[in-house]
Amino acid sequence: MARSSVPTQNDIAVPETILKKQKAQQKQTDDRAAATQKKREANKQKREAIFKRAEEYQKEYVKRERDIIEAKRAAKKDNSFFVPAESKLAFVVRIKGINKIDPKKRKTLQLLRLLQINNGVFIRLTKATTEMLKIVEPFVAYGYPNLKTVRELIYKRGYGKVNKQRIPLTDNEIIEENLGKFGIVCMEDLIHEIFTTGPNFKQACNFLWPFKLSSPTGGFRKRKFRHFIEGGDLGNREDFINQLVKQMN
Repeated sequence: MARSSVPTQNDIAVPETILKKQKAQQKQTDDRAAATQKKREANKQKREAIFKRAEEYQKEYVKRERDIIEAKRAAKKDNSFFVPAESKLAFVVRIKGINKIDPKKRKTLQLLRLLQINNGVFIRLTKATTEMLKIVEPFVAYGYPNLKTVRELIYKRGYGKVNKQRIPLTDNEIIEENLGKFGIVCMEDLIHEIFTTGPNFKQACNFLWPFKLSSPTGGFRKRKFRHFIEGGDLGNREDFINQLVKQMN
């Protein structure tokens, strides 16, 4: 008796539409894998470049400090005084509200983006900005931040302005997307541009949302209606701004 033949899976013809669909899906999978691999390689190269630039920045900072120390030693050896160059960078913190404030001072505070108490911003010291600081001096404390202060502010309190939104700086891609055309692609680039008041300082500053600080630990020294040199809190406190920011950060 002849055995009936049962068709196997290989004998069944697969519709051409399914074959095309499978081929298209496989191509998509291969393309995604290739794109992922390409992105990984690009990110690796980018990380290496960022690390190298960070090392260069660190050497620059160390050289700057060493030059100042050597200049002080040379001056001491010659029985003279070393006067460091005036700082080009200031950090300004608003410490008073808007009660009894005239329109000119209010407008100047708006131009400086100091809209709330404990807001802080970096500014480049020029003749114009110095005049603005004189106008709003009864409402602010300011001084010359060091590298540590700049770095801690940006890393701890830094937010970017993206499409008028306040976005935390959790990824270098956020910085690159908004400042990459100015050569600023990572946090260390941003810190360097701010600290050295580089050629793209204005763009970097405008990208940074005004810093929202806390009230200082232990409160302010005395009354907020007296100048710093009179034992109060207002006005220019030069290098002592670093101590205030540390208490508010």
